[in-house]
Amino acid sequence: MEINIKENWQKIRTHFSKSFGTNMHVSIASVNEKNQPTVTPIGSLFLNDNQTGFYFEKFVTKLKSNEKTNKNICVLAVNSSKWFWLKSLFKMKFDEYAGVKLYGELGIKREATEKEARAFQRRVRQTKRLKGSKYLWQDMCEIREIKFTKAEKINLGKMTKEN
Repeated sequence: MEINIKENWQKIRTHFSKSFGTNMHVSIASVNEKNQPTVTPIGSLFLNDNQTGFYFEKFVTKLKSNEKTNKNICVLAVNSSKWFWLKSLFKMKFDEYAGVKLYGELGIKREATEKEARAFQRRVRQTKRLKGSKYLWQDMCEIREIKFTKAEKINLGKMTKEN
């Protein structure tokens, strides 16, 4: 169910924020040179104010190689909060998006700005004392820009008609 990306951008950003709070990642689908789809979990996607975004490109291999032949992607974010789902199932409707798909195109790869790096460090600050944190999130310095062109909310029948 397509939604107007410009009119609903703030709602979409709020949904992505809540989804990160429950999942710690989104899924980005891309297509390789043989037209085979692949999905990559990304924990560093950020949405800007203007239907664009970026993610830190440290561990991705499929997205990097697929970008050479097909820049189109689809990002899926699902709010997996148990309370959100139980409340919605009880009420027989979702008051907010349960899931959103953003369609877009991969842009340039570049060095992260200081502001972008700080945003990422805020996102992972609660994990700083864990052993894997330094391994995973040290040296996050390059980002990939994304321009989004279309948005859809997931369709769960009459439970998703009103939001």
